[in-house]
Amino acid sequence: MDISLLITLFLIGFVGSFISGMLGIGGAIINFPMLLYIPALLGVGHFSAHEVSGITAIQVFFATIGGVMAYRKGGFLNKTLIAYMGISILLGSFIGGFSSTHMPESGINIVYGILALIAVIMMFVPKKGVDDIPLDQVNFNKWLAALFAFIVGIGAGIVGAGGAFLLVPIMLTVLKIPTRMTIASSLAITLISSIGAVTGKISTGQVPIIPSIIMVAASLFASPIGANAGKRVNTKVLQVIMGVLILATAVKTWMEIL
Repeated sequence: MDISLLITLFLIGFVGSFISGMLGIGGAIINFPMLLYIPALLGVGHFSAHEVSGITAIQVFFATIGGVMAYRKGGFLNKTLIAYMGISILLGSFIGGFSSTHMPESGINIVYGILALIAVIMMFVPKKGVDDIPLDQVNFNKWLAALFAFIVGIGAGIVGAGGAFLLVPIMLTVLKIPTRMTIASSLAITLISSIGAVTGKISTGQVPIIPSIIMVAASLFASPIGANAGKRVNTKVLQVIMGVLILATAVKTWMEIL
C-alpha cells in the first residue's frame, strides 16, 4: 500500500476520532464521507462503499473504547440507559451489518444520507432545560429508549456506524438526557452497537485489514484527547459543532446521490 494513502488514512482517522471523542459519537458520520471521497480526490486510493462501511465499523469500535475510558469517572455514565439502549442497538446493528452485504453501494449511501438528514433535523430542535437536570435525578422512558435504539441500530449497522450521531439527538430531544451524560453514555452505547456491526462486516468479508489497522491506531491516540477536550467545552457549543458537522456531511452525501 502506498505511503501517501497510509498517511491520508491516519489523518482521516485522527480527525474523525478526535471529534468523536469530544462529541460522544463513534465518528462514522465524519469518517464515512471522508474515506469515501478524500483518498479518491487526492488520487492516492479508492474505497467502495462496502469497504468504507467495513473500515468505519472497526474504527468506531476502538474510538469509543478510548472515549468511554476518558469519561468513566465523574458520574456521566448512566448505566440503566446504557443497558436498555445498548442491548437493543446491538441486536439492530448485527441485523443491519449482516444484511448490508446484499445491498448495492448506492443503497448504503442512501441509508447513510437518510440517517444524516434525520440527525440534522433533530439536532436543531430546541432542547430547553435538559442541562438543568441534576445527573442523579435523570428519568426517561426505558422502553421508548430501547425501541429507538433498535431502529437506529439497523440503519447504523448497514453503514458501519455505531449510531451515536442519531442517538445523541434522540437522547437530547426525546429522552431529555443532559448533554454531558448524553455524550458519555452514547459512547458506551455506541461501543456495544459497534460489536454487532463489526461482527456482521467481518463475517461477510467487508473489512480491508491494513486500512482498518491504520484507522484503529489513529483512533486509540486521538479519541481520549477529544474526550478530555469535550469536558472543557460549553455544552451549547458542543451541540452546535455536531449539528454543523452532520449538516455538512448530509448535504455532501445527497449531492452525490442526486
